[in-house]
Amino acid sequence: MDIPQDLDDYIKESIDYTLGLPVSERTLETKLLASEDARKRLQDQYFVLYSRLKVKDELIERSKSEACMSNQAVKRFVEANQKLALECENLLSQCSKLERECSLYDHDREALMEFGNEADERAKEAEIRVVEVENDLKILSEQLDFYKHQCDVRMVNERKATEELISLRQRVAELERLRSLESQDNKVACNKCSSFKTVDGNSHLQMSDDSDLMNVDSSAFSTNLEAHLLDSLIVSITDKDEAAANAHAFLEANSGVESCQGLLKIWDCLSPATQNVIALASEIRALQTDKEHLTTNLVRAEEEVKALFEENTILDEENKRLLRQCNRERHHQGSGDKHTSSASTKGKKRRSSPKTCSIIERKIDFEQDLPRHPLSPIQYNSPNSRVYNN
Repeated sequence: MDIPQDLDDYIKESIDYTLGLPVSERTLETKLLASEDARKRLQDQYFVLYSRLKVKDELIERSKSEACMSNQAVKRFVEANQKLALECENLLSQCSKLERECSLYDHDREALMEFGNEADERAKEAEIRVVEVENDLKILSEQLDFYKHQCDVRMVNERKATEELISLRQRVAELERLRSLESQDNKVACNKCSSFKTVDGNSHLQMSDDSDLMNVDSSAFSTNLEAHLLDSLIVSITDKDEAAANAHAFLEANSGVESCQGLLKIWDCLSPATQNVIALASEIRALQTDKEHLTTNLVRAEEEVKALFEENTILDEENKRLLRQCNRERHHQGSGDKHTSSASTKGKKRRSSPKTCSIIERKIDFEQDLPRHPLSPIQYNSPNSRVYNN
């Protein structure tokens, strides 16, 4: 194998240089040229690398400036994001408030509609009850008039019966007195007849006694006639069996009274006239009892009429109040539907009527302490305006 001459020379010079032998100038020049070429190449590479390094440094500086700008932009973005998050939270809270208010408005509207329907029903019921109360009042007034008329009739009948009883008692007393006088007169007449037979010289006295006897007989006859007519009158207006039964029942019911007990003991010996008088007394007692009952019923009826009148007045006032309140609520509801937007921008509070009934207080929750502020305009919340301000 043939080695090239240059390579062979290079190997020889290398061996000589290693052994410390002198090297030829040509070789040194060749090495010097080679080293200069290498230095030039290295210098060129250095310049190229230096230029590249400058470019890289410029890129690094530019990257640093861009990173700083990006950091500032990121900071501004984070701040803007935080502000947006806060505003988003505020918007969410306002949205929840608005949703709650909308639900409250819906609930209030439903409750007001229910209250209006209930008020209408209560008004109808009140009207029906007023009609019923008026009918009851009319019936009670008619009954009151009937009871008054009946009480007046009973009082008149009682007064007449009392007068008749007094007159009957007087006549019975007169009859008893006349009977006693008649018995005494009979005894006197017998004594006068015996004295007339024994004494002949006293003719004038005998004539006077005869005239007195005739007067007594005429008065006794008129009294007997009056008693007979009175008995016939009492018998004509009363039933015999019923009068006897009523009289006996009256005496038994009042057996605690001494006179009634005595009459009850001699019941079989009583005359029909006496039984009729006792029957009239029992009817008078019954009329007095009926009078007391009628008076009590009359007082109760008057109290019921007063109570019904007061209740009717209260129901009438309640009906008028409910109608006014229903009309007011409907008017408020209609105006609220028409002016919702204007009312929401003025930040008004929700207020309830001071005359809200117990049903509405249970159904509607009027939050009077909850203000409704208007929302801020959208342009102040936009990112463009915020960046522009920064």
